[in-house]
This record gives sequence, C-alpha cells and structure tokens, in this order.
Amino acid sequence: MADRTSSSTVIEAAQADVMAVIADFPAYPDWTGAVKSAEVLAEGPDGRATSVRLRLEAGPISDTYTLGYTWSGDDRVTWEIEEPGTMVTRLDGAYELTPAGEGRTEVTYELTVDLGVPMIGMLKRRAAKMIIDTALKGLKRRVEG
Repeated sequence: MADRTSSSTVIEAAQADVMAVIADFPAYPDWTGAVKSAEVLAEGPDGRATSVRLRLEAGPISDTYTLGYTWSGDDRVTWEIEEPGTMVTRLDGAYELTPAGEGRTEVTYELTVDLGVPMIGMLKRRAAKMIIDTALKGLKRRVEG
C-alpha cells in the first residue's frame, strides 16, 4: 500500500529562483541528501527535464529508478515512475510553489511511495518523511545560500 506524505517551508526567494534550483537535476546530490546521482535522459522544448534516472539512498531504501516530469511553469512540477527500481515501485510526487509575500515562496513537497519489498508501514512513512524533510531543508539552504 502506498503512503502519501507532504510538508511545506517558506523560502526567501522568488518562485522562478526556487524552480530553477528544483529543475537543476545534476546538482541534486549537492543538496537533496537522499539523491546520490541524477542523470537527465530527456528534455522538453523548454529545456527542463522530462525523464531523469535517479539513484536514491534514504534510510532503508536504496535503489535506482527513472521518473517522468511534467512542468507547470514556475508554479508546479509533478513526477511519476517511468521505470521502477528493484525496491521502489511507485514514487509520485510534486513540488508546488506559491507566493508567500514579497520575494518569498511557499514550497509544498508531496510524495507517495510504494515499495516492491515488504516493509513495515511505519518504516516506509519514516523514510518518505526523511526524504521530504531533507529535500526541503536542502532546497531552502541551496536557494537562500
């Protein structure tokens, strides 16, 4: 059974600046914590990635899989599994960016994870929460730094 988790933070930067960092997949290992490599396999006409192979190490979850991305300007990006890994069979998510006052952006990260190996629900939820919290903190540091 898939578990959905979400969290939000406010970043002291414009939406376009935040989304530019989110769209820079080769830099993910520098700030996400869990993503150890990210290889862009295909790009859309706007130059943003539409298919990315990622290697993830997040607590008990360690795997390589491919995600497909759909971009809605600087407001939202969603993704879903194109090619599952050995452990990760479902990984749907989104970053939603909304204005939070002058020069500030609220970022909400949603993630739904399902694994092809048995894992206690509590451990799966903890791993998803760790991915989200680490990514949001890393994104904030990267954009504001």
